[in-house]
Amino acid sequence: MERRLTKLLVANRGEIALRIIRSARLFGLKTVAVYSAADAKSAHVGAADEAILIGPAEAAKSYLDIAAIIAAAKHSGADAIHPGYGFLSERPEFAQAAADAQIVFVGPRPEVMAALGDKVAARRIAVAAGVPVVPGIEAAEISATREYAALVGYPLVIKAAAGGGGRGMRVVAEAAQLESALGAAAREAAAAFGDGRIFVEKYLAHPRHIEIQFLGDNHGAVVALGERDCSIQRRHQKIIEESPAPGLTDQMRAKIIGAALKLARAAHYTNAGTAEFLVEGDDFYFLEVNARLQVEHPVTEMRFGCDLVCEQLRIASGGKAPEPAAPRGAAIECRINAEDPEHDFRPATGTVLHLSVPGGPGVRFDSHLARGAEVTPWYDGLLGKLVCYGANREEARVRLVNALGEFALLGVTNNAAYLRDIVASGQFRDAKLSTHFIDSFFSGWEIGKSEIDAAIVAAAITAGGAMGDIPSDGPALPAGAERRSPWDDLKNFELWGSRR
Repeated sequence: MERRLTKLLVANRGEIALRIIRSARLFGLKTVAVYSAADAKSAHVGAADEAILIGPAEAAKSYLDIAAIIAAAKHSGADAIHPGYGFLSERPEFAQAAADAQIVFVGPRPEVMAALGDKVAARRIAVAAGVPVVPGIEAAEISATREYAALVGYPLVIKAAAGGGGRGMRVVAEAAQLESALGAAAREAAAAFGDGRIFVEKYLAHPRHIEIQFLGDNHGAVVALGERDCSIQRRHQKIIEESPAPGLTDQMRAKIIGAALKLARAAHYTNAGTAEFLVEGDDFYFLEVNARLQVEHPVTEMRFGCDLVCEQLRIASGGKAPEPAAPRGAAIECRINAEDPEHDFRPATGTVLHLSVPGGPGVRFDSHLARGAEVTPWYDGLLGKLVCYGANREEARVRLVNALGEFALLGVTNNAAYLRDIVASGQFRDAKLSTHFIDSFFSGWEIGKSEIDAAIVAAAITAGGAMGDIPSDGPALPAGAERRSPWDDLKNFELWGSRR
C-alpha cells in the first residue's frame, strides 16, 4: 500500500545528512534537520527547510537521544525519518519508536533490524538459508573454545555478538593467549554495546571483504546492485572501496550475489541493506548484514546510474524496488578523515581555513565542509568522500590519484596524502587486495619531505581571507587545548606536483 510522504526528518549530521536532504528535495519532500549545539552552523542545518536543536554537543544527549528526535519529528509534522548511517541507524528501538509515533522509518522493520544486528542470530539465519558462514562456535567459553581450537588450530578470531567496527574483536595466535583474550573481548563488548556476548570463528589469513548492495520492497521483491570490494581497511575500518571487485570471476560474483539475495529473502528484508562476505581462494563466507545505507554507497550509484536514497524513499512510500540497470565502468571511493597519519592516526580538529575541491569528468566529492567550518572532537572524523568513475578500473584509479592531488585542506590535519599514496601504489594498481593490505604494504608510511614550493605559499596567502575572518586571538578552544598556528598544517596543503 502506497503512502504519500510530504516531510522527511534526517536524524543525522555532516555529509550524510546533507546528501539525504539533497535527494529528498529531488523526491519532492520538505526536509527537517536536527542538530546539536556544536553543529549550529553545520551545512546540513542551512540546507534543510527547517532545523531543530535537539541537545548539547554530546552525542548521547543529542543525536543518540531517541525521545528528542521523535519529539522533533512530531513538532515539525514530519511523516518520515531517515537515520543515515552511524548513530541510531541500526537501533531497532529507534525504528520501533518511529512506528509507534506513526512515522515512516526509512529502513528495515525493527524486528528485522534486531535479528540481523545480532551477529549470532544473523549467522543462524544464514545457515538456515543455505548461505556459507565462517566456521566457528557460538559458545565462546574457555573449555568449548579450547576444544574447538584443538580441532581447527590457531589463529582464531573472537567477535562481539552485538557489535561492529572492530570493537570486541581479538585475534588469538596461540593457546596461551586464549583465556585473557576471551575476557578482554567480552569486557570491551559489554562496555561498547551493553552486551558482553562473544563468539569465535576460524581466522582467515588473507581474505577479501566483498559486499552486496540490495534493495527489498514490501511487495516481496529483492534486487541486487552488484558488489563492492572493501578490503582496504585500517584497524577494521574501511578507508577505500570500489566497484566492481577487481579480479572476481563472473561465477564467484553470481554465487555471492545469489547468497545475498537468499539471505535478504530469508530475513524478509525491506529497504536498502548490504550483505558482507569474506572471500578467500575459491570459498566465500557470510560475515554480517548492515541494515542501513552504507558509507560507500556512492560507488554503486555511479556504476548503476541511480540514487539509492531516492530508491529508499520510494520503497518507504510503498513503491517497488526497481529492476537495476546494467552496470557500467568502475568507481573507487576514498574516505577523507580528520586524523594524523604520521602520528598513529590520532584524531584531528580545527577550523577549515581553505578548501580546494577537485573536479572534472567522473569526479564526485560528498562533504559538508566549507571555509570556516569547525571540525570538533565530538563526532566521527569523516570529512568527506572522494569518488571517481571511469570506463574501467585503471581510468577510475588515475582520476582518483589526480583528484587527491588537487584536493587541498588547510587548517585540519587529514589523511588525503596517505590515501593518494595508496591509490598511486603499484600494489593497489595491481589489485593485490586483502584485509591485510595496509599491514602488508603501508604500515610505515611517512609523508613526502619535499620542500613547500612558492605555489603553496601563494595559495595559503590567497586563503588569507579565511584567516582574516578569524579574530587575531583565534577561534575559541576547549579548555586546556594548545593554540597552534594555521601554518603548522601547511603540510596538508601540499601541491602534489611539487613532490619528487
